Order: sequence, then structure tokens, then C-alpha cells
Amino acid sequence: MGLQEYADAIIAFVRDHPNWIAPIIFVLAFGESIAFISLVLPFWGLLVAMGGLIGGSDMTTFVTIWLAASVGAALGDWVSYWLGYHFHDDIARMWPLNRHPDLLPRGHAFMEKYGVWAIVLGRFSGPFRASVPIVAGATQMDRTHFQIANWSSALLWAFVLLKFGDGIGQAMGHVRHWFGA
Repeated sequence: MGLQEYADAIIAFVRDHPNWIAPIIFVLAFGESIAFISLVLPFWGLLVAMGGLIGGSDMTTFVTIWLAASVGAALGDWVSYWLGYHFHDDIARMWPLNRHPDLLPRGHAFMEKYGVWAIVLGRFSGPFRASVPIVAGATQMDRTHFQIANWSSALLWAFVLLKFGDGIGQAMGHVRHWFGA
């Protein structure tokens, strides 16, 4: 079974069991924010698709889903920060980061250029989302500064992804309505 089949199965499951959307969104956002997992399984597309299921349905409120995604994303980056903090340079030799040798140096250059703002900006950039929290930990970024940037950017990122998906879902609903489908 390929990634698309898994994505379709998850979306179908949530359609049939809407009370599971918040826990599933939490897991997807957590996975998308952990460096090792996000390099192998990019979940952001599924998060957008889940946002498309929110609009016009009787699913859990948007706020609950948004908070589930935000907490998942922030905890995922926190774990990545912790890995970088405790394993420093050794982290580059671990799989799957050893398959992407340019990722950590690029993340480090990004951190040098933007400082704590790299956490916020990196969350919205696929290539940096995986490496910036690890680099922040490896360079011993102040934990308080990291967590403030981490949690605030997680709230913003989750809102943008879910609202984008919700907007697409509503637009598709209008198009179906116009064409009588």
C-alpha cells in the first residue's frame, strides 16, 4: 500500500468517524514536526485535507481541531529540539538525517541568519521544518526563547494549514453546488 492509499484510508476513516479527527490531527501534526518522521512521511498534505473536512460539517469545533494540531506540532518540534540538544553533532549520522547531509548545515545557516525567528519561519518551510528545531537544540538555543517561538508558530501554522484546507473544501462544495453534483 502506497502513501496515497494510506492518506485516502485516513481521510475515509475520519469521514466515517468524525469524533476521531482531533486525535488524528494531533498525530499527523506531531509526525510532521518530528525531524525523522517528517523527512520520510510528509503529513502536511493530509493536514490540509483534514482542514477540508471541517467546513460545513458537524465535526468537532474548529478550535478543538486547531488546538490538537497546534499541540501536536509544538510537541514534535520540542522532541526535535531535545534530540539536537542531547545528541549535538552525532544527530547528523543518524538515519534518515544521514541521507540528507545538507539539511542540518542549511538549517544552521538559516538559524544564523534569522536567530529565534528561524523557528517561526522554518515551520512554514518544508526543508527547514525538519532541521531548524534540531539545530536550535544542537546550538543550545535558549530553551525559553525556543519554546516561545515554537508554541506561537505552531498555533499560527496549524491555523493556516487547517483554514487553507477548509477554504479549499468550501470552494469545492460551491463548485459541486453550481454544477449540480
